[in-house]
Formats: sequence, structure tokens, C-alpha cells
Amino acid sequence: MHAWLCTDPTGVDALVWTELPTPQPGPGQVRIAIKAASLNFPDLLIVQNKYQIKPPLPFVPGSEYAGVVEALGEGVTNLQVGQHVACLSGTGGFGTHTLAPAALCLPLPAGFPFVDAAAFIMTYATSHHALLDRGQLKAGETVLVLGAAGGVGTAAIQIAKAAGARVIAAASSDDKCALCRQIGADATINYSRENLRDALKALTEGKGPDVIYDPVGGELAEPAFRSIAWRGRYLVVGFAAGPIPALPLNLPLLKGASLVGVFWGDFAKREPKANAAMMMALAQWYGQGKIKPVIDSALPLAELKAAYARMGARNVKGKLVLVT
Repeated sequence: MHAWLCTDPTGVDALVWTELPTPQPGPGQVRIAIKAASLNFPDLLIVQNKYQIKPPLPFVPGSEYAGVVEALGEGVTNLQVGQHVACLSGTGGFGTHTLAPAALCLPLPAGFPFVDAAAFIMTYATSHHALLDRGQLKAGETVLVLGAAGGVGTAAIQIAKAAGARVIAAASSDDKCALCRQIGADATINYSRENLRDALKALTEGKGPDVIYDPVGGELAEPAFRSIAWRGRYLVVGFAAGPIPALPLNLPLLKGASLVGVFWGDFAKREPKANAAMMMALAQWYGQGKIKPVIDSALPLAELKAAYARMGARNVKGKLVLVT
């Protein structure tokens, strides 16, 4: 097998395409022949040693992937050799093969393409957990999605629409706003040239959004929170802009609003039954055509460094996928 190996987490340039022994699965593991792997923001942070999870060196990055089960470890009864699966295990995806915990593998229904499956778990699970569990989104409410043209943003638009909400999508260019409208957003804001607060006031007749989905952080957080509706819920999903914002605590007081943390990874570990039920529901929604990953492009796995560069430059709409 071959894989992109990280021996020194100083950045993307330190990754080396390396021949490795094909591993044998241990108890509770399966070996997967990887067909597609998606690039997520944590995949950039982890090779820069900036992510909260720091795997032992050396490691193969690539948190999310899909492929075919090749071999079963002892005690694995829920999967079969030849079965198509998707998995989010944190590392291992940017190679031709990997070992994965069988418990983390999502069996794919017939007709679920590998490219879509590799771009499915992290963004849709995060957005579903954020909006419907943590945010308690109800039909008829208004959602503001920041960073709306990215992987989690496009998933959030689709899930909010499936839940019956009105969606305002905010993104950094006209092209990205157009994409958001194509996948269901009711209104868009180009925050590179529009004042976010003024635009939200006009679009909500002064009421403000009931739920704010924020995977961006940075300088947009405070004006967005100042625009929130009475009893609004502000979902802290991530900090793709880099800086972690500091909000004055009088803001939630004045609006009777909630600042809500979203950590899907820990939810999945602490509440596995609830997470499994959510993943089943999402797979059904995919089958019904309610949700579908937005794929920016599918590149050969050999072009991983170019894919990282595109992500770092914020030129990606939806998800980048690497194919073997």
C-alpha cells in the first residue's frame, strides 16, 4: 500500500508519499481499500500540529473516507468482506488502504457513490447535530448560515431546509452566494461587500435570525450575534477564519439568547445510540434526495498538496474529494 505520511507536523509540505506494509486488522478492526477521501478543515490543522487531537507520529492524515472492506479482524460481525462503507476515524484516509474500527463504519446503501459517501459523515452529522439537537430548530424559524458555501455550510443549508426553516446564507463572493441559492437558500448575503447587520435587519424585518450557524468565527461573530432574534440560539461550530472571537456577555443577556457549543465528535462518543439513529436518518434523507453533498471537485490522491492549497486559500465550494 501507499499513503501520504506525516512524520513531522510542520505543514503540508512535510507530507511524503510512502510505500508501507499492507496492515492486517486487529480485534474489532477492518481493512478498507480506499476509493475516495474528502478534505476537511481539521485535516489541514492536524498536519500543522494545530488540531486538538494530536496523533502519535508518524501518521497518515485523512479523517473521512469511503471504500470496500477487504479483511475483518477478530470479533467483527456487523460487516462483511466486499461491503461498501464510509468511515470517519480521524486519520488514515489519504492512502490506498487503512485500518478502521468496525464500529465507526457506516454501511452504504446500494447506489451511494464513493465520492458522495466520502464527503458525507462529518459535514452532515455536524450540521444535523448542531441545528436539530443543539439548536432545537423548528419549522418556520429563520437560520443564518455563515461560511455557507463550505462543506458544513452547504450541509447546514440543506438540513435546515429539510427541517422546514427559512435559510439566509452568508458567504464571501457572488459565486458562492449563487451556489447557496442553487441548493435551497432563500436569501444570501455577500459579506465581503454588504454590511451583515444591515442586510440581516432588512431580510428579517428587524427581527433577526432565530438560529445562527457559525463555523467561521473571527470578525463576523459579534455583528452576527448582535443581530440575533429574541430567544435566539448561536451555534459555535468552529473557527475557520482563524481567530477565536471574544463576545461581550451582555449580548446573550439583552436578547435572552443562548450561546451553544457544538462538538459532534464527542457527542458521537458519549451518546453512540443517538448518533447512530441520526446517521440512519441522514442516510434515509440522502436516499430520498433531501440532501446531497456539494462536490467542488474530485482530484487524484496524488494531488493532495494542491487540494490542501485550494482549501487554505478558501477557494473551495462544498467539498474537495481525493480519489484513488
